[in-house]
Amino acid sequence: MSHFKLEFKIQAEQVNDRLDRIISKIDQIRSRTKADYLIKQGLVQVNQKVVKSSYLTRLDDSILVLIPEEKKMTLEPADISLDIHFEDDDIIVVNKPAGLVVHPSAGHESDTLVNALLNYTKNLSMRFNETRPGIVHRLDKETSGLLVVAKNDRAHEKLVEDFQSRSIHRIYKAVCHGTPKKPEGRCESQLGRHPVDRKRYASVENGKLAATQYKTLKSAHGLSLIELKLETGRTHQIRVHLSEMQHPLVGDHLYGADKKEKSVTVKSIQNEIKSLNRFLLHAEQLGFHHPIKKNWLQFQMEWPSDILLLIKRWDLLDVQRN
Repeated sequence: MSHFKLEFKIQAEQVNDRLDRIISKIDQIRSRTKADYLIKQGLVQVNQKVVKSSYLTRLDDSILVLIPEEKKMTLEPADISLDIHFEDDDIIVVNKPAGLVVHPSAGHESDTLVNALLNYTKNLSMRFNETRPGIVHRLDKETSGLLVVAKNDRAHEKLVEDFQSRSIHRIYKAVCHGTPKKPEGRCESQLGRHPVDRKRYASVENGKLAATQYKTLKSAHGLSLIELKLETGRTHQIRVHLSEMQHPLVGDHLYGADKKEKSVTVKSIQNEIKSLNRFLLHAEQLGFHHPIKKNWLQFQMEWPSDILLLIKRWDLLDVQRN
């Protein structure tokens, strides 16, 4: 990939400013979102070293920026139906079904939420050589529920900031194996790649902070319906925390659910679990300040109807609704 090379030194009026803010003022960039992307990709150096976006500049710092040559996006739109929950000029809130990958990756180049969005609208936020237009956060393929998409760079930038500052309200529902010893609590650990199995994540010494609050709503037949509130949004966070509590998500075989299925006390439920093609995690609530208008928005989406019927049949829903 070819790059445009830009070098300059920090002047007196630029001292003690965040690096991403300085980079965002470059004519070829003009966006904090793009600036942050370049810094995280190691394409910005300060005094020949890669630093963080929050680095505070000093007089005569030597800045090197490698700006990728912008290429035409090669992603193809796909005629995949979307369940749009809310839309305006800046954002789309979509109810993602289980089984749909959020953005293109190996093995899923043309059958993702991004491809569906490209078929729906040409207004999606962009960066350099973008393969994830509009995507601010993600849900695993097997997870259903609410997800917000940015239609322009300004909205994307503000939503990313809000996710990073943990001001986004996110509530998930899940069905896990067993019953947590404490009916409610908080899991905190450092999450990173599993030291042996690179497909998995785990609590490791040098990972990133991950915190999840949980509350058990109902237990029956060796299963529990739980509510989870994310304080952070690390990859596989809920799945890892529940697995390490010895209560993996029903259907989540990557994190050990298959080893727990014998604890389910009813044979018919065991069979229904084995026939699942997803794990039972659902992004039920999503709340945030509108990135442009600033008003508070909050959305709620119930489990998909087929899963809701299962959970009712498993005697896990005779609780007071929130």
